[in-house]
Amino acid sequence: MRDEQRQASRKPIAILSYHQTARPPKRGTPVRALVLPPWRFALQMHALKLLGWQGLSMRDLEPYLQGEKAGKVFGITMDDGYLNNHQHALPILRRMGFTATAYIVTAQIGGSNAWDHGKGVPTVPLMGLEHLRDWMDAGMEVGAHTRNHVNLCECDAQTAQAEIEGSKRDLEQALGIEVRSFCYPYGEHRAEHAEMVRRSGYANGTTIVSSRARPGEDDPMRLPRISVHLYDKLPLQLAQVTTDFEDWRMQRPNRRTSPLSRWYQPPGTTGASA
Repeated sequence: MRDEQRQASRKPIAILSYHQTARPPKRGTPVRALVLPPWRFALQMHALKLLGWQGLSMRDLEPYLQGEKAGKVFGITMDDGYLNNHQHALPILRRMGFTATAYIVTAQIGGSNAWDHGKGVPTVPLMGLEHLRDWMDAGMEVGAHTRNHVNLCECDAQTAQAEIEGSKRDLEQALGIEVRSFCYPYGEHRAEHAEMVRRSGYANGTTIVSSRARPGEDDPMRLPRISVHLYDKLPLQLAQVTTDFEDWRMQRPNRRTSPLSRWYQPPGTTGASA
């Protein structure tokens, strides 16, 4: 029985990555695929709920990722802290009894997606402190996404450390909470950045490597996530959460490069890189 329990607690766990829940902009708009209509988000959550699955924030997912608990669970994360997630996703999450993590760019709290300005991406408002407090009051989690949504791989070590550690401190001071979860902007990072996240006192860090997290195997500071896109069909999204499909799909030849969450050694090499 203990072996069965141990095996169940080590089953891979899908962590879903969302950005916006709103009416998508016109076709041809950059990153349009990351804007999900609220009805589609509701459909996905409702379908998973009907199948007996529970959506959890990274905070609530921790005991499952550590192998301490087992169950039909998946993670829900929402990058950047868009106000439309407070408006549209929050009521759906509350109705389902799910929790989620919103990753916040602290220099833009109450502002907009400034990192996208000049790229043809529409300006979209972000949650302010009052929205974040309401988000937490509903049982949701607030995580850090650096201060300025920087690509850490393009920063010097001092700047990267300030972005990682500073965003945690900003949120803790503004909201009076412990911030446990971190997300790498653009998913880009190197091993030294994961160590900065660890030393800064976070309990977990997430990337955008498309795979399920493996309790006991993955570095908690470099967890993979599955991005949900506008054109993804419901059967695909359900399969990504409830089956081995995503792991099989991304491990096919020419579909997966060296991921950021685990060390892979391609044939003919003597070492691994991230």
